Amino acid sequence: MLDRLSDPIGFQSEALVLRSERQRMLASNIANADTPGYVARDMDFAATLRQATGSTTPGAAPLATTHGGHIPVSTVSTGGATGTLRYASPSQTNLDRNTVDMDRERANFADNAVKYEASLRFVNAGVGTMLNAIKGQ
Repeated sequence: MLDRLSDPIGFQSEALVLRSERQRMLASNIANADTPGYVARDMDFAATLRQATGSTTPGAAPLATTHGGHIPVSTVSTGGATGTLRYASPSQTNLDRNTVDMDRERANFADNAVKYEASLRFVNAGVGTMLNAIKGQ
C-alpha cells in the first residue's frame, strides 16, 4: 500500500538527483569553454534513470553510446544510481583541442533546467496530493 504512494514520488526524486548532477556537468562544460584540452562531458540521462529506478526492460540491451562520437569512459554515482559518463565529440576542430560547443551546451543546460523544474513540480504536486488525502480533503 505504501509503495503505491511513494513510487511516483520516488521516481521523480531520482530524476531530480540525476538532473541536478547533469546540470552540474553542463555548467562545468560551460565554465571550461576556454580551457585548452578540456573535453566536454555528459551522461545518458534516460539510461541512468532506468538503471536508478530499476525499470530496465528484460532483454533490452543498454545503449553503448548516446551518439556515434561518444565514448564511454567512467561512471557517475548519485544515491542508488550509477550511469556512464560520456565524452562529447567535437562539432568543429580547433587548435586547442577543446570540445565544448557553447551552443550545444547552452541548449542542453536550458533544456535540463526546464525538465528539472518540471520534476520538482511533480514532486510538489505528489506530496500535496498525499497531504490532502491524509487530511481527508
